[in-house]
Amino acid sequence: MTSTSIDFLLWVRGPGFAAAVVIFLVGMVWRLIEIFSLGRKPDLSLPRERGGASGMHTVFRRFLFPPGMLRRGPVAYLGGYIFHVGFGIVLLFFIPHIEMARGVVGFGWPGLPTPFVDLVAVITMVTLVVMLVSRLTDPVKRFISTFEDYLVWALTVLPLLTGYLAYHHLLLPYRTMLALHILAAELLLVAMPFTKLIHFVTLFPARWFNGDLFGHKGVAS
Repeated sequence: MTSTSIDFLLWVRGPGFAAAVVIFLVGMVWRLIEIFSLGRKPDLSLPRERGGASGMHTVFRRFLFPPGMLRRGPVAYLGGYIFHVGFGIVLLFFIPHIEMARGVVGFGWPGLPTPFVDLVAVITMVTLVVMLVSRLTDPVKRFISTFEDYLVWALTVLPLLTGYLAYHHLLLPYRTMLALHILAAELLLVAMPFTKLIHFVTLFPARWFNGDLFGHKGVAS
């Protein structure tokens, strides 16, 4: 283990992590102020449903597959569910992640068995690769995809990949790979407020807004 790799690990665990958290928090607050300050035009028509009821209904109903869409786009719908749930399990229930959270916020929660989390990480990475191949081979998906879509994909898969390699002591020395894993997670954190990853926060307000708007007009949401 060289002093350079040790210095790198210390930097990503210290100043690098602190900088990533500050950028994430400031960026997220700024984007949310920007979004909610747009406001809404006053709707003078009488609502056809009780105010807010349709919004809450839409928040939860959108978790269900639209009729016929699972058959038409199984990769997009099933893949989306698998990788989101898998990423959440790896992030929140891997014991070293919980211990890191305990050190930051002062409390933790029960974790899942490491072999299970390891399997979930593999399934999640495979699902992300399948979704990338689908995006590259489907003419419509490829046409509407932008550089940001591929960047977000890379920023999502890199923490999983580097974490898996670090845990299994593959490719590079453990501390070097661990430092790369932490750096990958920090890059994901920094990118969240400024890319489509912001849906991590705006998902539910956006669903509520659309559902409430459509319910006010008396149309399906």
